[in-house]
Amino acid sequence: MQDKNFIAYEYKTVTVAAKDRARETDIAEAFGWEAIDASKAIGDNYALTFRRDRKIAHRAELTRLEKRAKDASDTLKVLEKSKTRAATVFGWIFGIASTLIAGGGMSLVMQSEGVAAKMAAGIVLGIAGIALCCVNYPIYNKIALKKTKEVTPSIDAGEEALANILEQGNDLLAHKEI
Repeated sequence: MQDKNFIAYEYKTVTVAAKDRARETDIAEAFGWEAIDASKAIGDNYALTFRRDRKIAHRAELTRLEKRAKDASDTLKVLEKSKTRAATVFGWIFGIASTLIAGGGMSLVMQSEGVAAKMAAGIVLGIAGIALCCVNYPIYNKIALKKTKEVTPSIDAGEEALANILEQGNDLLAHKEI
């Protein structure tokens, strides 16, 4: 005797960063996926497992919308990272250069065996290097803030586009007829 209530499921597992866990779950649920497991993966990542009825209505359209949502989500991640990328590169380069200047000053001080001019130049160079190290973080913040102001409208537009795609998926789920 066969069970007439049998449901065949399709499964998918995605690995996401801990901070993206809620967003990924929301995206999946908007296209008919049901979260069945969330387990810790390598590092700060989680493995999220979802299932969905294989006979779900509008499956092809939901899959197409899901791919669009994934692309929109990936674009948003890239935009979020771009807010600090230039500032980080600048901070590393400027910090290394500042440290080399301070180190050069220290080397001059250590070389000056009784030569006051080398010692004075070394002290000035060391103080300049330390001062440059101290202003690195405020410059980093200024660059990051400027880039954030540039990118924020694009992020907002991307969030709105993603929300529209998720609404379309929810609307398809609400219309059960095939």
